[in-house]
Amino acid sequence: MKEDTSVVLQERCGPENYKKLAAVQNEALLDFVADHVKLCNPASVFVRTDAAADIEYLQKKALAQSEETALRVAGHSVHFDGINDQGRDKEVTKFLVGSDMRLGADINTLERTQGLEEMRGLLSNIMAGRQMFVLFLCLGPVKSPFSIYAVQLTDSAYVCHSEDILYRPAYEAIKQKGAAAVFFRYVHSAGELENNISKNYDKKRIYIDLPENIVYSVNTQYAGNTVGLKKLSLRLAIRKADQEGWLAEHMFLMAVHGKNGRKSYFTGAFPSSCGKTSTCMVEGERIVGDDIAYLRKKAGRVRAVNVERGIFGIVKDVNADDDPLIWQVLTSPGEVIFSNVLVKDGIPYWQGDGRSAPNAGVNFSGEWHPGKIDTAGNAVPYSHPNARYTIPLKPLKNCDEALEDPEGVAVDAVVYGGRDSDTWPPVFKSFNWEHGVITIAASLESETTSATLGKEGVRNFCLMANLDFLSIPAGKYIQNHLNFVKDIKQVPPIFGVNYFMRDERGKFLTSKHDKRVWLKWMERCVYQEAALIETPIGYLPRYEDVRDLFQAVLHRSYAKEEYAQQFLVRIPENIKKIERILQIYRTKVPDAPLVLFTVLEEQKKRLEKARAQFGDYVQPERFVS
Repeated sequence: MKEDTSVVLQERCGPENYKKLAAVQNEALLDFVADHVKLCNPASVFVRTDAAADIEYLQKKALAQSEETALRVAGHSVHFDGINDQGRDKEVTKFLVGSDMRLGADINTLERTQGLEEMRGLLSNIMAGRQMFVLFLCLGPVKSPFSIYAVQLTDSAYVCHSEDILYRPAYEAIKQKGAAAVFFRYVHSAGELENNISKNYDKKRIYIDLPENIVYSVNTQYAGNTVGLKKLSLRLAIRKADQEGWLAEHMFLMAVHGKNGRKSYFTGAFPSSCGKTSTCMVEGERIVGDDIAYLRKKAGRVRAVNVERGIFGIVKDVNADDDPLIWQVLTSPGEVIFSNVLVKDGIPYWQGDGRSAPNAGVNFSGEWHPGKIDTAGNAVPYSHPNARYTIPLKPLKNCDEALEDPEGVAVDAVVYGGRDSDTWPPVFKSFNWEHGVITIAASLESETTSATLGKEGVRNFCLMANLDFLSIPAGKYIQNHLNFVKDIKQVPPIFGVNYFMRDERGKFLTSKHDKRVWLKWMERCVYQEAALIETPIGYLPRYEDVRDLFQAVLHRSYAKEEYAQQFLVRIPENIKKIERILQIYRTKVPDAPLVLFTVLEEQKKRLEKARAQFGDYVQPERFVS
């Protein structure tokens, strides 16, 4: 322990909170807290244990500090981020690296010494007159082989409240480990506030110190930048997984029911706005988690846990018809934090909620009215497109009992989905693990929509829906996936899905509820109960199987013409996709595994052979010998 650590902590913590902190008996922890107490200079320090009274203190503090405002429904509150602080900020999110670390040309890095000097300058005296909160948390179930412990320092009670909903408390678990405890660390300050929002957003910084497993964020309140255990931890975990031989993935975890009471667990990775949450929340199935999963190997199986115990979800388009289970939680008494919605008379409103929006209220821009514009002359929407809700998972009626299982669940299938108007069919199965990793997961793309960027159809490459969070070189990340199943006896099949295929008039070829059928087909494939049609891109379902599932699951007929449109093998588009992906890997990923090029070229040759035999557009049954 540093010489003055005890003196500093006793002075700022006071007897009760110092006793809590000292009881952990971990010198590295005490030095870490003391160093940042001296740097940030808070008036006092509150240490949150697992006690209900401590958690309640922080919930009340968020209201007292006006970081949250109580809403009409009991337990509900709203938080507003600044108008310039409405999402993850990629430009100022950087990895701090030493001269010996190489992450890849597309990964935003900063020389470590320079970054730490800048961050310490920004944090100097930043908490003067305020209280610092110290939280002990766990990624994954507590006391599990998957557990990663975490310590958060922040001056935001809203951040504390959010983390209490999303993550397991771990003060007692860390205290039991004592000096042996190893943990991720986070330091956050909202900075100087003006009207309860971060004033100096131009000095917003999110720096990730990889060698020390510390995340710093300052002059920001948006949860994606400040709740350290969210995507910031994913970056730390990817590097830790790389070193230890497991996988940290941007994946949901859900249970799909089959015949005779059978239940199979699927993981799934989808870029934003590609159907990830709606897939794991489909009617009739069970959710374990909607966002991040850790995957490890045990007894010849892949096993996974949900890193979180709650959801920080986009609330746009959540409504009673499309999302009845989430809607029920969002409109019933219980713990819910809304952010960046419109509030009128204590009721929150958001885009796509199925209600008529009020013509006035309070939102992230302050008092709002129709026609309000921002300083750049842009119309201010009544609710931000990235407005959010934060809820615990357990109140959801479809929450699976495996959520807190310390051993996780055995993974029966892995699903990857993108946004694609003209290439991939609604569902298909890879030939094997290697083929799936390379031609589906490592070839994932998502098209932009006119509603978000003003230009529709731009294809963004998104490696395994995890590209934004990689903390290791992309080629190494792919190789880790290829290697992962080498000693696995029961390798999960990999599937691709695409809910966004359109016809020549731009009309979607599938409905929002069709994914329920695709999940059931995938579940049958796991047990070799579905007939497969081998095509150049992988295995497609047989019409009769899908027809029967539409009748059984959705109680509607499914015409052969629908199947013919949806599962048409579009050879020119598939070849163009392979050429795009090859170009990306040749020019941007110098460490890409050689097998990646071989597998993609082989798929291209299969497509060219099929085109020579059948033409550009081929019905699946043409491939049946």
